[in-house]
Amino acid sequence: MKNLLLLNFILFLSITLFGQKERDQIEDQYKWNPSHLYQSDKAWEEARDILVAKMPGIDKFKGKLTTSSKDLLACLDFSTKLDKEASQLFLYASLKSDQNTREMTYMSMQQSLEQILANYSTKTAFIEPELLSADWKVIDGFIKEEKGLADYKKELYDLFKKKEHILSEPEERILARSSMISGVANDIYGTFKDAEMPSPEITLSDGSKLKLTGSAFNKIRTSANRADRKIAFEAFWKNFDNYKATFGQMLYADVKGHIYRAQSRKYGSAIEASLSPNDIPVAVYQSLVDNVNKNLPTFHRYLAIKKRMLGVDTLKYYDLYAPVVKNVELKYTYDEGRKLVLDALAPLGNEYIETVKKAMNDRWMDIYPNPGKRSGAYSNGGAYDVHPYILLNYDDSYSAVSTLAHELGHTMQSYFSNKTQPYPLAGYKTFVAEVASTFNEVLLFNYMIKNVKEDDIKLSLLMNWLDGFKGTLFRQTQFAEFEKKIHEEVEKGKPLTGDYLSEIYGDILKKYYGNDQKTCIIDKYINIEWANIPHFYMNFYVFQYSTSFTASISLAEKVMNKEPAALEKYLKFLGAGGSDYPINLLKNAGVDMTSSEPFDKTIQAMNKVMDEIETILNKKGNK
Repeated sequence: MKNLLLLNFILFLSITLFGQKERDQIEDQYKWNPSHLYQSDKAWEEARDILVAKMPGIDKFKGKLTTSSKDLLACLDFSTKLDKEASQLFLYASLKSDQNTREMTYMSMQQSLEQILANYSTKTAFIEPELLSADWKVIDGFIKEEKGLADYKKELYDLFKKKEHILSEPEERILARSSMISGVANDIYGTFKDAEMPSPEITLSDGSKLKLTGSAFNKIRTSANRADRKIAFEAFWKNFDNYKATFGQMLYADVKGHIYRAQSRKYGSAIEASLSPNDIPVAVYQSLVDNVNKNLPTFHRYLAIKKRMLGVDTLKYYDLYAPVVKNVELKYTYDEGRKLVLDALAPLGNEYIETVKKAMNDRWMDIYPNPGKRSGAYSNGGAYDVHPYILLNYDDSYSAVSTLAHELGHTMQSYFSNKTQPYPLAGYKTFVAEVASTFNEVLLFNYMIKNVKEDDIKLSLLMNWLDGFKGTLFRQTQFAEFEKKIHEEVEKGKPLTGDYLSEIYGDILKKYYGNDQKTCIIDKYINIEWANIPHFYMNFYVFQYSTSFTASISLAEKVMNKEPAALEKYLKFLGAGGSDYPINLLKNAGVDMTSSEPFDKTIQAMNKVMDEIETILNKKGNK
């Protein structure tokens, strides 16, 4: 299914230590409105039943796809219409589930729909083998003959390009049925971690007790109290370690699923199977990992600055999220954060800003946390004929403001792509999915720096931006290196246990943070951190956060410097959807991801920020 990818689980946002409002206590204006999709659960069920009733209609096209252009178009239009309807159905159920994960009704609705779609996939298994039984010249002739097939030209061309990986009809049916279980490990992981895994209770340095949920941990790790951070880190990760065998089995099952599908389709590796359909060379992935490893001294410079600003003798992993500027806590109510974002995005033009306002005012967004709500943040543009939706867990921090800008970037890309492109070409690939979001973060950062005069606030913002380099470029590449390694291990025939996963993760973590050089000390209990990263169930997704970050910095600099046609090219990119391959879309926008230039510019930008920080610190006499 197209357009179902939940974009950007990029930040796990914090909440107050004293609890949350129940959902019915939050004003409607701060909650999304799923009734834009369906008026009620009953209306959803009726739409689902209508969809199911239509599905057998696909059978009438069997044996006709290579006989005439009209039959081919009719089949593709029929299947596309069902796909679009299914995407909207799935979105409604997922929104309702995510606003309260404790309510099993909506998870059941999702599961029923997944079963229906898996059954439909077996019915459509004849399409690709039947098309591939013809010569490309025949299909290309159909496209030239029937104008309506123009929307499907890229999809058809891509199909023939991967011909060697398409199986026979019976084999495709079997593989289609495997979709019923392909996401089970991820589903179990989410349910266990977010809903059923017990949280430890800790006693803070002042004697108060706290139930250490994921949201509470995310809050306390940013505390200025180092003793409390240490207490929280040890309890939180040791609690995860209690379940490392379970987490290990879940991740191992998911990795085996990736490899099963890759081998079934005759790819050389799981990573090749993941990247090849989007025409992304594996070399681009490996180049990112290699470039980051070469530039770890730059990352270690950042860690040294953090150590200097914290004034600690030894930098520990639990210090990384701590505030480094004393007596500066950047807090913005949602209304204040909203204004900052609108002002920062003003260079993108009137249509962009008016659409952002519409998203804010017309209940496209779910702003505040409530008990049972899904953690993190995302944008989902799966309702092609309606509008995208945004999930937030806004907590008045500057990070929450940045996340608002980030998710609006995703939403605007979905909005403009859905508006500009026909449905078959509207869904953009994950390789470009994070460009629009991080682009907005760049604009927000530069707006804040230009408008802040006080050194301490500027230092706080500069360090926050550096933390973004850490989290998006280095940390996500660290994840990518781990993900590649664990898939390679299973492809060699080695099983993944919780202990082995922790060993692999710990070795990579120590390398990145300079543990042996005592740049930042990694305590052994941190090795289980992999168990808290949902991205590892997303099949080589995370590296694209890093590549998108480097692309967005390059593109944002062009727009901010008012280079000729830079804004026009960028807005055209936002509306391009999946009309071309990701590498080509970015090249048309003004950045070549097959070269080292975007990465080099990003490292230069990072060093420039560190230069500015050190200048301010030296002026203030901070040694």
